[in-house]
Amino acid sequence: MANFYKARVNLGLTNPIKYDFDILRCLIQKKKGALYLNIALVDDDLKCLDEMARLCRIFAAQNRCQMEISTFTSGEDFLKTFDTGNFSVVFMDIYMEKMNGITASLKMRTQDDRCLLVFLTSSTDFMPAAFSLHAFEYITKPFSPQRIASVLKDAIKILPTSAKYIELPNGRSAVPLLLSDIASVVTDAHYLNIGLADGTVFRARMTISEFMEHAKKDARFILVNKGILVNADHILDFEDNCCILENNARFPIRVRDRRKIIQTVQDYHFDQIRRRQVEYSGCCLAYNKDRRTVHEYL
Repeated sequence: MANFYKARVNLGLTNPIKYDFDILRCLIQKKKGALYLNIALVDDDLKCLDEMARLCRIFAAQNRCQMEISTFTSGEDFLKTFDTGNFSVVFMDIYMEKMNGITASLKMRTQDDRCLLVFLTSSTDFMPAAFSLHAFEYITKPFSPQRIASVLKDAIKILPTSAKYIELPNGRSAVPLLLSDIASVVTDAHYLNIGLADGTVFRARMTISEFMEHAKKDARFILVNKGILVNADHILDFEDNCCILENNARFPIRVRDRRKIIQTVQDYHFDQIRRRQVEYSGCCLAYNKDRRTVHEYL
């Protein structure tokens, strides 16, 4: 069953979303139920930049969002600081004097294909190119406060699934780990060895059942043998009754349940692909509850 998940790799479903550890600690400190958004605003029009930042702050205050806003006056400045997982949402102006927004977004997409990209423009000429970059939305200038609020509300519907995390006890404090970064969970006496994709291992005093309760029974974690959970997003192949992960870790699977385990993994990936298709299809009219007229986008 070599290259069992080649199709999934080609769809870009295997790269875990990376967040800076300081941001994760920040998540723990926020009020329960609040959402953390890290937003980039890229526009060479300072008045537009200030207005966008103001509207984002108003939205955050009205919707109990914890929001960090970074502003950039050129695509070059944005790319100098950009790294995978830096931002939840990027608002990108298309018409800028130096590097235009399409070029800047192309460069950004070579590093991160997960962040939500929203284009700002006074013309619809670049719309086909914009949506080929998996743009989440396309906002025409001048924009209204209601339009910005609507796009941010729609973004929130998607972002929480990417930012799920678990808090592991560490003395008197807690260590936050993104579920997407956890590759395996293995029982060791009264402890769990929690392996990350980069090879780091965290040791926590809890059971498999307690871990799943903390993870809210997240479907990506599949029991392949007694005391062994693996993250389906990190599975590369099944070979010789072993589950092989992308970081080359190997775990024995329960032989009598081999077909059932493989089917469970396949079903999970099918559901994920279907969810992504829904998220990215129909971008022009995605999530617009008030059914704005089509000509606004076309």
